[in-house]
Amino acid sequence: MLDREGRFARNLALYEALVALVPEIERKGATNPYTSVNGNMFSLLTSDGTLALRLPEPDRAAFLERHDTTLCEQYGVVMKEYVRVPAALLRDTRALAKYLDVSYRYARSLRPKPTTKRPAAKKPTGGRKPGPGKRK
Repeated sequence: MLDREGRFARNLALYEALVALVPEIERKGATNPYTSVNGNMFSLLTSDGTLALRLPEPDRAAFLERHDTTLCEQYGVVMKEYVRVPAALLRDTRALAKYLDVSYRYARSLRPKPTTKRPAAKKPTGGRKPGPGKRK
């Protein structure tokens, strides 16, 4: 039986192999791996090594029933659009790839979110101003 770190490392390798199947998708996040498009996250690997996929309603309901799983919960909050991918399905990259595609297409259909990155500070273009207590 793998401990939490071992399970996370194994599932991270499986997640990376899955994401690598679609060249348009880039895995992001150094410590909290996820994928997003247009500012909309559509997959994530939780700290306990569980993969969560964001699916549209009809696909989500079918996935939950077919794979006998639940919605993803993080920090006590249910992520209403994200399903927990069972470990057996995570190991079946080929079968899981179709769900990743549905998730990716769904995220692309959502309204783009504005970037949260702050613009770089503007550098002064004129001459230097004297510091406090200094005269010209």
